[in-house]
Amino acid sequence: MSDVLLAGVWGLVAGAALLVGALVGFAVRVPQKVIAGVMAFGAGVLISAVSFELVGEAYDEAGLAPAAVGTLVGALAYTGGNVWLARRGARHRKRSGYRRAQAQPSEGEQGGSGTALALGALLDGVPESAVIGVSLLDGGAVSLVTVAAVFISNVPEGLSSAAGMKKAGRGRGYVFGVWGAIAAASMVSAVLGYAVVGSFSPAVIAGVTAVAAGAILAMIADTMIPEAFDDAHLAVGLITVSGFLVSFALSHL
Repeated sequence: MSDVLLAGVWGLVAGAALLVGALVGFAVRVPQKVIAGVMAFGAGVLISAVSFELVGEAYDEAGLAPAAVGTLVGALAYTGGNVWLARRGARHRKRSGYRRAQAQPSEGEQGGSGTALALGALLDGVPESAVIGVSLLDGGAVSLVTVAAVFISNVPEGLSSAAGMKKAGRGRGYVFGVWGAIAAASMVSAVLGYAVVGSFSPAVIAGVTAVAAGAILAMIADTMIPEAFDDAHLAVGLITVSGFLVSFALSHL
């Protein structure tokens, strides 16, 4: 199997977790504490992957300045996009909607919010998938830790968000259409991460990796941890650390 095709397969595998989560979230009312716990665990896994698989590798390849600048640029880009989308109804796109103050708006309540939700899901998913493709550039083997981190974090994201979409009155076609499209976009992002970024110099690749890391870290802090804390409360720290340690152990096997 060619490396380009392999990148697409792994990107699709990671993105398919969103569909799995959405199916569960749409069909079953999962207890909020369970959603919060899985979200906290996924956040810990991603934080570890960002630290050791992304920022750490960017630093090793290009030094402190490119790694730090790239990470800040990624965080700024994500935050800017997130602010724009929040004003259009996508602020609570990862929320299940069981708390009225944090419910996703229906299309009737805020026109264009459905499109904003879809774009928000794309904003969250593209950086994660792109680094899967980039990881193949290092010796032709995908980083299984990165794939596992993205997969684990995508399940609760899809679950909680799909539950919120359903509560806001959006139908099955819309919910699964959004997450199916994001899964496909994950595949394309992984392919582009490998095919496009691979033509650059090692220093540029390190910078791109750091940019993705900054975007992912900003996403964790802005959307995943708040959702987890709302219901896990004092347990969120312990659960997040558990996810971090699992990912850390996998990266050192």
